Amino acid sequence: MTRCAVFGTGSWGTPFAMILADAGCEVSLWGRRKELVDTINATRTNPEYLPGIELPEGITATTDPAVALAGADFAVLAVPSQTLRQNLAAWAPLLGERTVLVSLMKGIELGTVKRMTEVIREVAGVGADRVAVVSGPNLAPEIAKRQPAASVVACADEKVAQRLQQACHTPYFRPYTNTDVIGCELGGAVKNVIGLAVGMADGMGLGDNTKATLMTRGLAEITRLGVALGADPLTFSGLAGMGDLVATCSSPLSRNHTFGVNLGRGMTLEQTIAATKQTAEGVKSCESVLDLARRNGVEMPIVAAVVDVVHNGRPPHAVMKDLMARSAKPERR
Repeated sequence: MTRCAVFGTGSWGTPFAMILADAGCEVSLWGRRKELVDTINATRTNPEYLPGIELPEGITATTDPAVALAGADFAVLAVPSQTLRQNLAAWAPLLGERTVLVSLMKGIELGTVKRMTEVIREVAGVGADRVAVVSGPNLAPEIAKRQPAASVVACADEKVAQRLQQACHTPYFRPYTNTDVIGCELGGAVKNVIGLAVGMADGMGLGDNTKATLMTRGLAEITRLGVALGADPLTFSGLAGMGDLVATCSSPLSRNHTFGVNLGRGMTLEQTIAATKQTAEGVKSCESVLDLARRNGVEMPIVAAVVDVVHNGRPPHAVMKDLMARSAKPERR
């Protein structure tokens, strides 16, 4: 039986643990807070993040990372992206020699502008064949209800991607393999920023034309950055690109979209953070995405506009006006 450790009892870590258990894996779910871990074990529920959902019997929770990692074939990382480096530094000495690390995180590290798999390889000291990523249109509340969804599991080693595919394939969750780790990660990280922009448009009461424009031009920005960093442009037309972008930009279940809606309605950053109980990765990652783009000479005006609103305090309507006033260009650019 495949054994999996899942680090993070939050709104995505717990549903992914459900997927693994439903696929027949033995799952150890690590959590920081003893009271939540005890509740999960005693009631088979996670009332803080998945109220009303019964967890499969194949899941046990623990606060001890050594217990979680004992004999693990896969170590799934589902913590906020900006905390990965510190957390993994503590867990890395406990890893088995063949344990594959799987990133569920969709962010770019501030300062270093490294993708999550780059951080994992650096901190854990492992090769590309032991690091994988899961990315796609995976709104956690829908998956927790076992509604049909698909995703991409990517690893530089196709055989490892296939092993992970088998470990998380269920009647309701269909994973596709890919070896384009860069493209899958960038699609997941940058779509959060575009989701903020579309949410702001919603909050301002703008219509579908505006939102469609932001999504398609946002996809163009994602693709430009991806190609500059060596990704396969076809990745962005698939689940890890367009698929994830559509879900994030159009669903009220999307944390980034909801965060953007509140900003578009005139709430300040502080007010929006106070009203948001869960992590909206795009809020912090928008700065690192823009930094990464500038270091590589890639123009990303929508990302820059989001940074202007979120971190420079400019009103969304003023930023939108500036976007529309930019010089016209051929669509292919």
